[in-house]
Amino acid sequence: MKQTIPIYAICGFKDISNRQAIGFHLMIVEDDGKQRPWPVVVVRWGKKVLGYVNECPHNSVRLDWEQNEFLDPYRIRLMCGKHGSTFELGSGRCVEGPCQGRALTPIALAVLEGDICVVGVHLVEDDASTIE
Repeated sequence: MKQTIPIYAICGFKDISNRQAIGFHLMIVEDDGKQRPWPVVVVRWGKKVLGYVNECPHNSVRLDWEQNEFLDPYRIRLMCGKHGSTFELGSGRCVEGPCQGRALTPIALAVLEGDICVVGVHLVEDDASTIE
């Protein structure tokens, strides 16, 4: 029996400018079938896309202090708008602030046919495609 991997397009690759981050408010379906909000942040860095759950490990607040404001003043790290913790883009590891040594929760992303897609989780959405 082949196992299918869920894939959900959340935006076009070109919808996020280079060196920018955008937040998305998705709904995830848990293994028990329950649905819950799943806020994520997607960063585009050149041809690479990185994704994390939009939740600071310090006290579970969202990172953005205003809509789609996720990056530090130098625009090289993600930053928690509440406590100023900063996180490496590539690893999500906190390098400064109250959650130092902890990390953001990564999400699996892929760029397929010009779309940025969330891979490996089940979302509440009508247009799900799968890889076999």
